[in-house]
Amino acid sequence: MVREIADKFSRSKSAIVTDYRGLNVAEVTELRRQLRQAGIEFKVLKNTLTRLAAQQAQVDGIEPFLSGPSAWAFSYDDPVAPAKILNDFARNHKALEIKGGVVEGRIVDAAQVADLANLPSRDGLLAMLLSVLQAPIRNFAYAIKQVAEQRAGGAPEAAAE
Repeated sequence: MVREIADKFSRSKSAIVTDYRGLNVAEVTELRRQLRQAGIEFKVLKNTLTRLAAQQAQVDGIEPFLSGPSAWAFSYDDPVAPAKILNDFARNHKALEIKGGVVEGRIVDAAQVADLANLPSRDGLLAMLLSVLQAPIRNFAYAIKQVAEQRAGGAPEAAAE
């Protein structure tokens, strides 16, 4: 079991830990469904086994998160997806508490998970970058158009005088 959990830590891009006490069966089922649809594995793990697995996977610093019932969301593709889903779910279900986690090998606390969840998606960031890159070209084209319109508008007036 420890090897299996260590493997999850080694392969995952992010692993977010939550305290799920207070959620009823229907709420936990809904959370699992949302996570599963995003390709995220959600497991309730014993803290002792998790501590041993983290040591084996050379993940240091998760000890503060290992108190009380702990459920881990492991994402193997998108490091931001579990933070977004868990943060959104916690907004509507106050019983779910995000403790922290490991993102791209770095230990993050609950506030950093919330910050990560509030970042735009990868596609959103690429769209923003594209917009920034297009702005100088768009402004240059607009300036040329203005000059051309002024010249075209100014030429008939000069001929009339």
